[in-house]
Amino acid sequence: MANSPNAFYDDFASAYHLLFEDWEVSMTRQAAAIASILEREDSPAGAAVLDCACGIGTQSLGLARLEFRVTGADVSVGAVQRARSEAAARNLDIPFYVADMRNLGDVPADGFHAVICMDNALPHLLSAADLTQAAGQIRAKLRTGGTFVASIRDYDAILAQRPVVQGPAFYSDEGKRRIVFQVWDWQDERRYVFHMYITRETSAGWATFHGASVYRAVLRDDITGTLKACGFTNARWLMPPESGFYQPIVIATAMG
Repeated sequence: MANSPNAFYDDFASAYHLLFEDWEVSMTRQAAAIASILEREDSPAGAAVLDCACGIGTQSLGLARLEFRVTGADVSVGAVQRARSEAAARNLDIPFYVADMRNLGDVPADGFHAVICMDNALPHLLSAADLTQAAGQIRAKLRTGGTFVASIRDYDAILAQRPVVQGPAFYSDEGKRRIVFQVWDWQDERRYVFHMYITRETSAGWATFHGASVYRAVLRDDITGTLKACGFTNARWLMPPESGFYQPIVIATAMG
């Protein structure tokens, strides 16, 4: 049975970094790509950035190290707790809040220069109404002229093939193997349950994490249209070869 996003990421918080071959390297690389976009959108280092689906802090921590003034929020209590501990371990001053992106009123600040929503977080919203509600909440957190940046999987291509497996990826941790892969169980034309597996070789034998939650495959036109309806203009897409980020990225500007 698939869990809600908050329950899934609560369970996954302690293991999330294992998705990456090297989490620290990925954190640095992703922050550099996002920072480059923000700087081109008049939000250089020092700008106030809300990471509205921060997870355990992959983008928040990296941007804070580049001297952006980051606030993080996530629906998962476990992920937020992990993000707070990771920030403290790095002596980074980042306020983190438990907040659903459909109700960002639990984040006390507003007037942000930018809001980011990375790592395919938007497809956790399982209806067009949920996506519209989140876009409205994000717009309300931005100053006029502020920038929204989000990344999603390339569902325009994925829906043409409806793959059932992502990976596997094989990594080494001090000589022991780690295998990361997903199984996608399509429920209808748009929704699929993704089953996440991380299998690790340990001194006591092999151990496996498994969790499951639901995504709704969202087309780029769906997101562009929703942003336009919710107070954004100039929505445009950057593909990975142009952005340096591993997923397609949408950028939009908050209207007055």
